[in-house]
Amino acid sequence: MTRQHSATGPLAAAYLLLVAYASLYPFEGWRWPAGQALQDLMVLPWPPWRSRFDEWSNLVGYAPLGALFFAAVVRNGGRFSRAMFLGVAGPACLSFVFETLQNFIPGRYPSLRDWVLNAIGGAAGALVASALQSLGMFDRWQRVRERWFVQDSAAAIALMLLWPVGLLFPAPVPLGMGQVFNELRLAAQAAFAGTPWADDVQAWLRAAPDPLAPLSLPREGLAIALGLLAPSMLAAAVTRPGWRRVVMAPGGAAIALATMALSSALNFGPEHAFAWLTPATLPALAAATLIAVVLAPAPPRLSAALGLVAVTALVTIVADAPADPYYAASLQGWEQGRFVHFHGLAQWIGWLWPYAAMGWLVGRLGQRG
Repeated sequence: MTRQHSATGPLAAAYLLLVAYASLYPFEGWRWPAGQALQDLMVLPWPPWRSRFDEWSNLVGYAPLGALFFAAVVRNGGRFSRAMFLGVAGPACLSFVFETLQNFIPGRYPSLRDWVLNAIGGAAGALVASALQSLGMFDRWQRVRERWFVQDSAAAIALMLLWPVGLLFPAPVPLGMGQVFNELRLAAQAAFAGTPWADDVQAWLRAAPDPLAPLSLPREGLAIALGLLAPSMLAAAVTRPGWRRVVMAPGGAAIALATMALSSALNFGPEHAFAWLTPATLPALAAATLIAVVLAPAPPRLSAALGLVAVTALVTIVADAPADPYYAASLQGWEQGRFVHFHGLAQWIGWLWPYAAMGWLVGRLGQRG
């Protein structure tokens, strides 16, 4: 059997972009530090303060990057020495670049301690990945993947693995990822500020629909159902026929419930883990699960087409969803509390996952055979 392409490459690239975002957030106010030469900026200071949470987040945050770099090389046929070098040196070099660039961002402070912890974390991740390889775990996963998934499924597997990460970021509707239009409006306002077209752009943006009324119960339920049906159909398009497709939808529903409960518990405490549940949530999840199970025998191309319809309808409905009190409170907790350290990780996935899924599904439908 021909060896499948690995999903570790796309996952490593996605995680690298998210680490860059988290390191350089908020990307505003770039300026050259007064009286500093380039060689001075490359000497990272040892900060006088320390935060136990920051130390652990820097250590743990870079471990997946080192592991993914190592796995991406090995899983795509590279040598062990090359994989270990990239897994150890890659995160260390990238962290040094990001720490140096923080000199140019107001409110961000380069730190030699952060760089040391990031480098240790990346090396630890590479060592753990190499241990897993020596134990034969990579080969075992390859055999499991060949039993479960069809050829050319690496990108779809990466999307399936990233989906629960996107659910961690608060959404205006449960499972309602993809509400990025307001952010695009704000970006357009900032881009045209101070130009001759600023007033025209502001008037056009103000004329854009900005609904205040909450979604009706049927529309909310439809959005929640589509939020589960879209990844279920994407999974069905690359899962081998039989009982494996049947278990995908219930498994996705369980992952969605657990992930959103975790997000709520982290924001408000364990006793509020299910504060995000609405009267429409459980019936919508049950209906989407049943539909996905019924459609399990569908041909892969039909599953991809239905997934494209579902994800397109999802982003259309979510675009009209106003922010409810739970959403606003959760968002405030993410942007002002400790979650700011992981701001880009879930936020960008939550915004862009539906559109990445659309691109993959369109490409899948365009393939021959």
